[in-house]
This record gives sequence, C-alpha cells and structure tokens, in this order.
Amino acid sequence: MRYIPILSIFILLSSCGASITIDYDKEIDFSDFTSYQFYSNIDSGVNELDTKRIMKAIETSLGNRRFTRTDYCRFYIDFYASEYLTESRNTLGVGVGGGGGNVGVGVSGGIPIGGRLINQRLTIDVIDASHGQELVWQAVIDGEIKEKATPEQKEAYFYSVIEKALQKFPPK
Repeated sequence: MRYIPILSIFILLSSCGASITIDYDKEIDFSDFTSYQFYSNIDSGVNELDTKRIMKAIETSLGNRRFTRTDYCRFYIDFYASEYLTESRNTLGVGVGGGGGNVGVGVSGGIPIGGRLINQRLTIDVIDASHGQELVWQAVIDGEIKEKATPEQKEAYFYSVIEKALQKFPPK
C-alpha cells in the first residue's frame, strides 16, 4: 500500500520528458561486465540525501539486470550532477481592456503557477576497472524536478530517469 504513491509518481514522471544521451567506446567488449562498485571518491554535486537516492536507484536498476556489487569488480560507477533553478514556464494570463471610438487601451500580466524548477544534468560514468580505469560508457540525463519536491517525488524521479538510462547498458 505504501508503494502506490511512489508508483503513481513514477508513472507520471516516466511520461515526462527527461532527455538521455548515451555514448560508449565501441572497441570494448561489455560481455564480461558483470560486477561493479561505486567509485571511491564520488563528488556528486548534490546533497547527501540525493546522492544516496541516486546510488540506490543505480543499485536497483543494475541488480534487476543481474549485475552484482562487489569489491573485486569489473567496472566502477561514478556520477555527478549540476543544477540550476528556473522559474516555471507556466503562467496564468490576466488582462483588462477597454476602449471607445477609435482608441483602445489594454493591460495584461502573467501570474506564474507551479513554482520554480530545478534543471538537472546527471551524468553516469562507467569506468573499466581492469584497463587503466578508462571511461567506457556514459549517460547524460537532462531533466527537471520541482524545487519543493517531496522525498518520495525525488526518489521516483531518480528511479525513473536512471532506469531509463541504464536500460541501454551494456550496449548491444
């Protein structure tokens, strides 16, 4: 019963448009990438709570694909984010006008609705642990979330966009 609100938010956010860009080294054979670990010094660029949410979403997504997290891993996961605030692009227009004869006067304005948004660019890197620790796969996720989002909404957002990005890992 507790998961119904999270599931509904997940479905709502998954229909929204976070754009995802994937890039990878085509020379790498990803077939033996079965175990992973998070990079030891992640500087995520977000607060500690969001860092934990992102790590949990990555763990869940990779775990569903039978990747195992271990200290003796085949690849490392690193991630970082950059954020900036913008005003909502949704407004309610109000106008007043009047006129007579050949003269017209009008005054109008927009009232912002929906609050400010956090535009976030989340980058997930896969680093080959055995060959000089090179970057071999990368996902860049551009999305937005409300500034005053609840913890459940943030969690659902991260699960949604990270699941969508990691569906393309490993590349075919």
